[in-house]
Amino acid sequence: MSTKRLRVLVLICSTRPHALGPTVGSWLTETLAPTSRTLDVDLVPVALADLQLPFLDEEEHPSHGVYRHEHTQRWSKTVAAADGFIVVTPEYNHGMPATLKNALGYLSAEWAWKPVGFVSYGNTSAGTRAVQHAKQVTTTLRLVPLGSTVALRIADALRQDRFQPAAHLARAAVDMLEELARVTQALAPLRQYGQATPGPLPGSYAHRLRPEHEPQVTVLQRCCWVEEAIANNTLQIPALHETPGQVREWLTDWHTTGLWHSGRLLGMVRTIRHGSELHIGRLAVAPDLRGRGLGRWLLHTAETRGHGCSRLLLTTGANSSYNLAFYQNQGYTPIPADGEGEVHLRKALAH
Repeated sequence: MSTKRLRVLVLICSTRPHALGPTVGSWLTETLAPTSRTLDVDLVPVALADLQLPFLDEEEHPSHGVYRHEHTQRWSKTVAAADGFIVVTPEYNHGMPATLKNALGYLSAEWAWKPVGFVSYGNTSAGTRAVQHAKQVTTTLRLVPLGSTVALRIADALRQDRFQPAAHLARAAVDMLEELARVTQALAPLRQYGQATPGPLPGSYAHRLRPEHEPQVTVLQRCCWVEEAIANNTLQIPALHETPGQVREWLTDWHTTGLWHSGRLLGMVRTIRHGSELHIGRLAVAPDLRGRGLGRWLLHTAETRGHGCSRLLLTTGANSSYNLAFYQNQGYTPIPADGEGEVHLRKALAH
């Protein structure tokens, strides 16, 4: 599981002057504030009225991702940066507002594999028919509607002209946010797969690792460097005893590629430039997947970052015979090392 804070947009859909939507949205965010802090969720209210989106005016189909208008580009960035959504919607004539349908229709890939919860309000049906209408559209965009919903009957929620929903509706809102956080994490592999480079195994994918991937990186390192420690008769290997803070620090400084499958980190490699040299390190493959070409694929992926460099450099343990043979087969040659117990290898790059 990632340690990244979740960003959830609370979409206020009604654009009528003096509409109830902003009041419902304020009640929701205030009610969920303690739970959102516990779950590391940032709730970000977004009023569709403030977006000033005209009726869809892009020439290209949204699935192409080609946006010519500034208002579309802003909306695309806002939605792409979100991990999930809560839609606060009224019911108009047994359906959702045209503003919501229009905002959804502007985009395509930005919505995919993200959860969406609904808070509806209305009279007889408490807005539930608007939610059913919206689900037809959201599922087509590969949004994933939650089972938990909040349905507010206006006559019951207004008490002496004050908006005061019953306590059970606040509990329903908390249940919805908790479900949204779980579903967001469960859908993360699908979101990553759609945004990543295909890997060497069927269904695998690669993308850059960030500081929030520290838990997965720490586990992989400690699985992979035990054999290195045994082969070289030393526990003085940073990968075995780095703190989470140290892992996050080098994930910030190094460009690290992770190879994934269904949310599992299968392998990784990191690179950093120093002048005309590209340093390659932390090449790791999960022990149960060795011998399937993943290490070779990761090494070649790292080498592609050497454009403009004169040579590639990497280091391994002096007694790591498997590693030495692997690197030499890939064109690396040993060079004298300053530190005991290590072998430095280099590979010249053609200009």
